[in-house]
Amino acid sequence: MSQTSRPPKGIGTATFTLAGIAAAFGLAACCALPFLLASVGLGAAWLAGVAVVAAPYRTPLLTIGALCLIAGAVLLTRQQLIAARCGAGGVCTPRWMRIGTLVGLIVGAALLWAGYTYV
Repeated sequence: MSQTSRPPKGIGTATFTLAGIAAAFGLAACCALPFLLASVGLGAAWLAGVAVVAAPYRTPLLTIGALCLIAGAVLLTRQQLIAARCGAGGVCTPRWMRIGTLVGLIVGAALLWAGYTYV
């Protein structure tokens, strides 16, 4: 008998969330992140290289970031509904992964908003 290896539950949601965060980071690198980092006393000179590369792709990064975060939110909602029906002995996405994905979605949405607003 051969066991088929399946990816861990929730990996698709985490992938969409990380892609959304990456796109939002590129979008916010030119204007919003330097202001935010400087306001807490951190240097932001290293963002100049990211900003130069990402600036021409602002609109595609905004679109990709928004689509990935929306897809991550839809998949997270689906996971929450499945987990509610799963019960104690069922095989569901672990709670820590759902919470981590929710935090990632919030961070990604904040970066996306900041990158769109502070230009």
